[in-house]
Amino acid sequence: MSQEKRLTRSQRDKKIGGVCAGLAEYLGIDATIIRLIFVVLLFTGGPGLILYLALWLILPQGPSYS
Repeated sequence: MSQEKRLTRSQRDKKIGGVCAGLAEYLGIDATIIRLIFVVLLFTGGPGLILYLALWLILPQGPSYS
């Protein structure tokens, strides 16, 4: 039985809220790329900070890896 792919905040590669790492895990790319996109959006007058905070509030916490 295959496990359904869900978008969640990461517990494994968490820097601030785990949003970038969660998006990276979901999309199958490196978290650094997602972090750079958010930084570029932030400094170019885009919705980087607002989008990050909204995702932090909306996305559920991912499973913990103990």
